[in-house]
Amino acid sequence: MTQTPQDHSVRELLRQGIARLREADVPSYTLAAELLLLSANGHDRTWIYSHPEEIVPQSSVEKYFALLARRTAGEPTQHLTGKQEFWGLEFEVAPEVLIPRPETEHLIEVALDRLAVREIRAGRPPRLTGENVTLVDLGTGSGCIAVALASELPAATIYATDVSPSALKIALRNAARLGFADRIQFFESNLFEAFGNSPQLAFDLIISNPPYVSRRDASSLPVEVREHEPPLALYGGEEGFEFYGELVVQATRRVKPGGLLVLELGFDSLPAVQPLLDASAWTNIGVTNDLAGIPRVLSAERLPL
Repeated sequence: MTQTPQDHSVRELLRQGIARLREADVPSYTLAAELLLLSANGHDRTWIYSHPEEIVPQSSVEKYFALLARRTAGEPTQHLTGKQEFWGLEFEVAPEVLIPRPETEHLIEVALDRLAVREIRAGRPPRLTGENVTLVDLGTGSGCIAVALASELPAATIYATDVSPSALKIALRNAARLGFADRIQFFESNLFEAFGNSPQLAFDLIISNPPYVSRRDASSLPVEVREHEPPLALYGGEEGFEFYGELVVQATRRVKPGGLLVLELGFDSLPAVQPLLDASAWTNIGVTNDLAGIPRVLSAERLPL
C-alpha cells in the first residue's frame, strides 16, 4: 500500500499516543496507549509489535484519537476499552462498577490458602474443589471475586450480593460470558438482607471488598477514580471504615463455626477494623500485606458458638 500524508502506521500512532498521555501525566501511559489502540482496531496485543508498519484505517485512527482525548480528560482506560483483567480472566467493566484492582487478587489468595489450611487441620488433603463449601461475596460489583473463586472451586456453592441493580447486571453478564452463570447465585441485597433470618443458611467463607475510602479524602483521589467510579462502591463513610462495623456484626451471625471471614482493607484502616474481630467470636486472625507493604487483607476464623 502506498502511504499518503494522511496515512498512519501502527508505530506512528503508538508513538503519538504515548506522547500525548505522557504529557497529560496519565499513569502507565505506554500501556494505556497500547490498550486504546487495540480497542480502536479490535486486535490483540501481539498485533502492535508484529505489524508496526501496517497502515491503520482512517476510521480506526479517528476512534483512537477520540479515545486518547477522553483518557487525557480523566476517563479510566478500562471504561474506554470496557474491560479489565483479574485473576487471569477478562471482565467487562463500566462506570456502574468498581474497576478490579490487582491488589484485590490477594483476597482470592488468602481465601484459598485458608480453606486449604482448614482441610489439612481436618485431616483431609488440601487439594480444593470446594466440595461442601458455601461462600458469599458481599458487594460483588463486577463479579470478579465470585467468578474467580468459582474458577478455583468448581464444587462450591457460591452466592454474590450487591445493592446496585446496575452492578448486578454487569456481574451476571461477566459470569455468563466466562461460563459460570450456573455456578453463582446473584442477589440484590445490602449485606445479608436477601437471605432473611433463616438459620439454615450459614457460610464457610464470607468474603468482601467493601467501600473503604474516606469521603474526606475524595478531593485527593485521582480524577479517574473521583469522577468516574461509583461513589457507592468507593466511600465507606466520613472516616472510610464505617462499613466494616455492621459487616462484621452480621458476619459473626452468618458464618459457620470454623468458617472464615476475609476482608479487603483500605489504606491505614487496619487499626480501626481489626479490633472489630472480638476475641470471643474470632480466632486465628491474619493480616496480609500487598506488594507495596500495605496491610491489604484481614482474615479470621469463627470460634465455635
